[in-house]
Amino acid sequence: MSRKAALALVAPLALLAGCGLQPMYAGGGSGEVARSVAAVQVSAIEGKAGWLVRNSLTDRLGAGMKQDPRYRLDVRLDEKLQGLGLLSDDAISRERRTLRARYQLVDLRSGTIMLDATASADAGIDVVSSEYAVIAAEQTALENLSHEIADQIVTRVATRLRQSR
Repeated sequence: MSRKAALALVAPLALLAGCGLQPMYAGGGSGEVARSVAAVQVSAIEGKAGWLVRNSLTDRLGAGMKQDPRYRLDVRLDEKLQGLGLLSDDAISRERRTLRARYQLVDLRSGTIMLDATASADAGIDVVSSEYAVIAAEQTALENLSHEIADQIVTRVATRLRQSR
């Protein structure tokens, strides 16, 4: 490899190293951000969707790490199941399930709200002749939306906690 080619490969790496970017979860499970998110306590959330979202949040925030809570995450959900795509006999051929979360991250020491935001996700569901299949599809959509909402919330919480350091 020529000196010029080697320089062409190394130059972008040197520029990237100087930009100040670093992985959010640097240090893995013992890193600063991982320890911060593990100190978030998730309040109870009403309903079946609330149970699903809370479990997803607890899993993603590192519930296995034993740490006293420093923050509290309060979440309120709004879910809708809406019929779309009417056929000629007024039967619904498609549904849209929407899940929206309004959440606040509260510092337990000072009582201040560190983050007040929303997250939302939706899914389309085909309505078929089998009622069982439709119910199963609606349930699967709710589970998937719960995971998606939890991912959005954890990303925003981790980013906020990283900024506060």
